[in-house]
Amino acid sequence: MEGEKSYKLDPWASAVKLEYDKLFRYFGIKPFQELLPRVSQVFGEPLHLMKRGVIFGHRDYETILDAYKSGERIALVTGFMPSGKFHFGHKMVADQIIYYQKLGFEVFIVIADAEAYAVRKLDRKKVIEIGLYEYVANLIALGLEKNKHTHIYFQTNYEKPYYRLIQMFSRKITMAEMEAIYGDLEPGKVVAALTQAADILHPQLEYFGGFKYVLVPVGADQDPHIRFTRDIADRFENELGLRRPASTYHRFQTGLDGNKMSSSRPDYTIFLTDPVDVAVRKLKRALTGGRATVEEQRRLGGIPEKCTIYEFYVYHLLRDDRELVRIYNECKQGSLLCGPDKQYAAELLAKFLEEHQKRLEKARDRVLEYVEPPEF
Repeated sequence: MEGEKSYKLDPWASAVKLEYDKLFRYFGIKPFQELLPRVSQVFGEPLHLMKRGVIFGHRDYETILDAYKSGERIALVTGFMPSGKFHFGHKMVADQIIYYQKLGFEVFIVIADAEAYAVRKLDRKKVIEIGLYEYVANLIALGLEKNKHTHIYFQTNYEKPYYRLIQMFSRKITMAEMEAIYGDLEPGKVVAALTQAADILHPQLEYFGGFKYVLVPVGADQDPHIRFTRDIADRFENELGLRRPASTYHRFQTGLDGNKMSSSRPDYTIFLTDPVDVAVRKLKRALTGGRATVEEQRRLGGIPEKCTIYEFYVYHLLRDDRELVRIYNECKQGSLLCGPDKQYAAELLAKFLEEHQKRLEKARDRVLEYVEPPEF
């Protein structure tokens, strides 16, 4: 399709605006909301990110629901690029990991240190340190449990069959096919794409416990990796018994200025390690959906759909759906103004960070219980 050719997704871009409707139109992603009744039947209470449309799309999620209902084994696979501090956009992924872990999924979490070094050109020692004490530590503090079905690993320090997969995958793919998915590629990105395919598919190998269905929750910009991996799975189905992974897609966490939240934009990003007063100060400067004047807002109402404060409620700060509806309605009616709204959000944020950072301090002493870092 011509539209698909002209609309490319770049999984390595640090900041990008997505047109979500084009993901359905051009790439075959299906709406997640249609599956919510089945999610409730099979899993029980859906994750708040599902109910509120933050998780908006999927590929083959029906297979995960069917497998769970039938008592089949399922692996949840996801990863983090250790390129900067852990922020609320990362927490959204962590919430999904913990939700599925509680459902009994086997969990595989990759720290993409090889990709950070080769593609982002980051210092190796710094990448390992960030992976351990930002990402793994925050996951522990957020509630990730240590058990025999949870595996965290660095890309440069894992098992031999995993590396063998990377080499084997290179045989059945061409540069032309990769460029059709990714656009122009440098060698580091070629290796990174093959490595990500191994990250996603290796849990199905006998060495890692044998076949299991695979679910990958990702941001929508990562769909090129999913499509590439599904192609590879098809080509190795007969030889290795690999099956296509299912995937879900979540919206970006918006930065405080209305663009994508990113570690590379610290003034507009709230990190889970920010001192509470710093985080609150950032939040109070955030872009809102308010009108030009108080009088106009009382008359016309606010626009919560364009408000980064309201988005924080939706994604993180409020789990009570009734409270969320109240804030939405009062904003639309003009009875809730931006000043009091920011103050309420700031109180919720401060409470969360104070409690989280106490847990984080203890979690940093436990990271080596969860993962073995590379030697160099």
